[in-house]
Amino acid sequence: MKIRAENHSDITEIETLIYRAFENHPHHEPGAKPTEHLIVNKLRDAKALSLSIVCKDQTGIIGHIAFSPILINGEESVWYGLGPVSVMPERQGEGIGGALIREGLSRLKTQGIEGVVLLGEPKYYGRFGFESQPNLTLPGVPSEYFLAIPLANSIPTGEVAYHSAFFDN
Repeated sequence: MKIRAENHSDITEIETLIYRAFENHPHHEPGAKPTEHLIVNKLRDAKALSLSIVCKDQTGIIGHIAFSPILINGEESVWYGLGPVSVMPERQGEGIGGALIREGLSRLKTQGIEGVVLLGEPKYYGRFGFESQPNLTLPGVPSEYFLAIPLANSIPTGEVAYHSAFFDN
């Protein structure tokens, strides 16, 4: 397996991977079609896909992770949002998602990004150091599922907003 930044030639394969990874996802309404691939495309089109990494083996792209800037209290920040992270359904449980998360966090830290937030399962993301932070919130979301990890020394206080690509689907 090789983890690397996405190339322009990867876009269609990434789109297919993300769709397949979220098809019949337990957090979607029954019968709902995935939109996560559309979010990544819109982030890319808006030049807001700050870090896009793939995991590839001899079969092709088997994993992908996206990071994009967030606003805190309506202002630009040096924090990013993680999501989505996608792994081919038949390859889930092999540590591919974890490898992408660790690589992404490492790359962001070297770029001077101060922290990352996400909406996700505390048991899974907690193993990477993500925790609920009482002073950092996402409106309308239970605090136990809105998680953050500082990559620098401090955690800001405020209300987080994701890029509009997450809502225009």
